[in-house]
Amino acid sequence: MAHFAGRRKFAATLLLALLGPALLTSAAKPLSDPPKGYPRSYRVIMDAARAERTLVIYSTTDRREAAGLIAAFEKRYPFVRVDYREITTATLHNRVIVEARAKRPGADLLWSAAMDLQTKLVNDGYAQAYASPEKPYLPPWAVWKNEAWGTTAEPVVFAYNRKLVPAADVPRTHADLTRLLRAKARFYRGRIATFDPARSSAGYLFLSQDLQVSRDTVPLMAALGQTRVTTFPTSSDMLTRLGDGRLAFVYNMIGSYALERQSHDANIGVVMPSDYTLIMSRIAIIPEQARHPNAAKLFLDFMLSREGQAQLSYRYMTPVRADVRARAGARAPASAARTLRIGPALIANLDQMKRRRIMNQWHAAVGTPKK
Repeated sequence: MAHFAGRRKFAATLLLALLGPALLTSAAKPLSDPPKGYPRSYRVIMDAARAERTLVIYSTTDRREAAGLIAAFEKRYPFVRVDYREITTATLHNRVIVEARAKRPGADLLWSAAMDLQTKLVNDGYAQAYASPEKPYLPPWAVWKNEAWGTTAEPVVFAYNRKLVPAADVPRTHADLTRLLRAKARFYRGRIATFDPARSSAGYLFLSQDLQVSRDTVPLMAALGQTRVTTFPTSSDMLTRLGDGRLAFVYNMIGSYALERQSHDANIGVVMPSDYTLIMSRIAIIPEQARHPNAAKLFLDFMLSREGQAQLSYRYMTPVRADVRARAGARAPASAARTLRIGPALIANLDQMKRRRIMNQWHAAVGTPKK
């Protein structure tokens, strides 16, 4: 009997580890009244969302990563069914524009890590304003015009394979990485990867921000070129190859994905550079032509609430709120954090001439990247 009791205890522990906060909130009753602290008038939004019944989300976040958040939201608001559509950053941006111009039904909420492209949608008039009751709990950099809302504060990191990269080689700064690649170009040749800035919106964003933050980025690009850096459009491909040993090191990885993989893969190591660590956010906006805007407001508020932020944190997406605990090691030290503020400055590097100049610098330094 003790043997079977032990197995039942192990199974329960495993279930809790897999479901995390979703399991803890599963007993919570659906809300019939506005959330605590919200104005009474919020009931109007709830009633309108009840009539809308559906919420269409276009998102660049893996559905598996968002599953707990969606389940908890639908538990709180069972009268809204979430239609979650995972698509790439460029496709999301272009689809919103095409659907708006054709006046076709589209998304009610856009959630993307392409901070510059999301900001451009707002700047070009494709978003509607909404004053979330959660706004007082957010840092000033995370809100622009009440139309663009930062939902996370995720570090951009170095990731490496612990078996392939000697402990003495692990770089702690961007300058360390440059020196390492220069000194051991032959050893690391073909084993270094990063986002392809031509095919990845996040990759271009990180590269353009690195160039703004540090003049040492140009020599770092040259060092990457010496190792014949391999480029990828997505995080998942890089992490798969990093874990199985086909890659030794990844430059400018989205921290949440690397940290989540590290939690169950002992081969993965993660470094937040101490000279500076870029902090990115997944931006949510409600399109101007949303067919279910009230359901979108409910979801946005839920994402920004303590409960929603806890759901994101469980998947290593660092909370944007300071009053919600991040997973261990998921929040960058304040001394190194360089937060990408939502606003017009993010759009500057999308100018075609400036983008062409940045991409020319990249290709001149690294040559023709391997695909």
